[in-house]
Amino acid sequence: MAQPNPAIVLLSGGLDSATVLAIAQADGFDALALSFRYGQRHAVELEAAREVAAAAQVREHRIVDIDPRVFGGSALTDDIEVPKDRDPTAGDEIPVTYVPARNTIFLSYALAFAEVRGAQDIFIGVNAVDYSGYPDCRPEYIAAFERMANLGTKAAVTGRPVRIHTPLIKLTKVEIIRRGRALGVDYALTRSCYDPDAVGRACGHCDSCQLRLAAFAKLGLTDPAPYIQG
Repeated sequence: MAQPNPAIVLLSGGLDSATVLAIAQADGFDALALSFRYGQRHAVELEAAREVAAAAQVREHRIVDIDPRVFGGSALTDDIEVPKDRDPTAGDEIPVTYVPARNTIFLSYALAFAEVRGAQDIFIGVNAVDYSGYPDCRPEYIAAFERMANLGTKAAVTGRPVRIHTPLIKLTKVEIIRRGRALGVDYALTRSCYDPDAVGRACGHCDSCQLRLAAFAKLGLTDPAPYIQG
């Protein structure tokens, strides 16, 4: 039986999605978490997602298996080197860590989950400020997906349209961390690195690590996630 005010929250296990989960709950939603095992080299994030969901006392957390590795084309799922020590916000080139159609796939699953659970709200932690230039993190993409969702689902055409929430989309990484700390997010549980070692320690040099480390440093804080030394 559906609970009052359910919402689907896409939960990767990273800093941004953990913050979005806290925001959804603070806004009064009964958050149902959805994560994906998609052959990512940073699969340690799934254990982080489990821990974040448990700490937030999420009622339901689903981990879905998909396999975009059959197409390749991304450093996160294929035998392609993860870029290191570059400026993640410089230039217009989309980096090889972009996973083709990833957010479209994730949001489509979230949309199906929402229909089954009677939810009209989906939360996703995309950001268009401190990010690597992925096209599926832009406001116009989210708006287009929401329009499509409300044309192509039974729930929407029978009077229950879906809303895609992107509470972080215009925030800097510093602002995201500040918001999460105010909501009690334990960032020690989160993992963001694209290329962690065998025990899950962050590399400290990929785009995701650099954005995260810089934000904690600007706040005068030490990132509580484990890093490879040196």
